[in-house]
Order: sequence, then structure tokens, then C-alpha cells
Amino acid sequence: MPRPTWENLEPQRRERVLHAAMAEFGRHGYSGGSLNVIARDADVAKGSLFQYFTDKFDLFSHVAEQASLRIYAVMAPHLAEPRAGRSFVDHFTHLVDIWIDYMAEHPLERGVTAATTMELDPEVRKAVREPVHRLYAQGIRPLLSAAVESGELVPTADLDALLSMLVLLLPHLALAPFEPGLDAALELHGLVGEQRSAAARRLVAVVFAGSLAGVPKP
Repeated sequence: MPRPTWENLEPQRRERVLHAAMAEFGRHGYSGGSLNVIARDADVAKGSLFQYFTDKFDLFSHVAEQASLRIYAVMAPHLAEPRAGRSFVDHFTHLVDIWIDYMAEHPLERGVTAATTMELDPEVRKAVREPVHRLYAQGIRPLLSAAVESGELVPTADLDALLSMLVLLLPHLALAPFEPGLDAALELHGLVGEQRSAAARRLVAVVFAGSLAGVPKP
């Protein structure tokens, strides 16, 4: 948790530090990220970072949280139930398209997503991924419950298992179109437009294949 001095910092300086930290951790992760580089790029003394945060881990945790909140703020307006005439799978695929487009346009947030997903230190990984997963669950679980209620997912659908699969899928889709070698078969790297959307649709369809009920309730 940041120290009070961080909250009292002028917004422009705070954003400069956050930007530098997101860039450095996004390039090198927590383990490889350098406080010296963050301080240099933010144009602050390294000692100032310890006035704002207890230690490197405290800074990284805050960076991960802020990146997740920024992403969630963009996705939240699209997390309502599907509009009339749109199936649940179509709606969810549309959300995935928005998700991937956001990552394409926001390399800092994408880098932090990679850093939190791939961090080598198990204690650090656990500490930063748990709050991120809570945000995923907060946004996705109501959609799954609504799909059961509408009849698009079978009443016996294992929502916990579906949620777990989607929490695995979304970080993959945040990174694989932009980083080579992450996708084993669909070769997502470099795909754009309809080709990328079609590949994402295939993944979403497989996740939900065993839980779709067919015709929704009117």
C-alpha cells in the first residue's frame, strides 16, 4: 500500500512515476525491474521512491493494481447482459475483441499484464494475481449467471470451472496477438481484424461448447 506521501504527491509527478514503473516492470517483470531505471525515467531521486512506497514489491503491487483498474474501467461499460437479438457467445466474443483492441492500443497495460502473469517469484505472483483475478470474477461471473437465467447456458453449467477457464484465457488473448511463440496452434501473433476475431471466437466457442443450452428463453 502506498505511503500517504504518494497520495499527496502532485498528480503530474505521480503519473510520471507510475508511467516509468509500468514501462520498466512491463519490460523486465518484478524480478528484473530496476528501481534505478524507474527513478531515472521518472526524473526523481531513487530515495523518493521509498518515500512513496515501502519497498520494490509495494511499488510493483500498486502498479499491477492500477493497471488492472484502468483496464476494468474501460471494460466495465461493456459487461452488461447482451442486447436483444445477440447471443451470449456473440456478446462474449465482442467483449474479447474490445479486450484485445485495448491491449493493442495500450502497451504499458499489456506489459504489466505480462509481468503479473509470468512473474517467476511464486509469492510475488500470488500477491499480484489474486486481486486481478477478483476483478475478472467481478466482471464475468454475473454474465455467466445471466446466461444460465436466460437459458443460453444449461442449468447445470459449472460456472466456477467456466470462470477459471476464462481467467486463463483472457491474459493469453491479451498477449498472444502481440508476442510471438505464445500460441501453440492458432498462431495468433500478428493477426488483426476479422482474422484475429475469428481465432478468438474459436477459443471462446471451445470454452463454452459443453455448457450451451441452445435456444434462449424469450
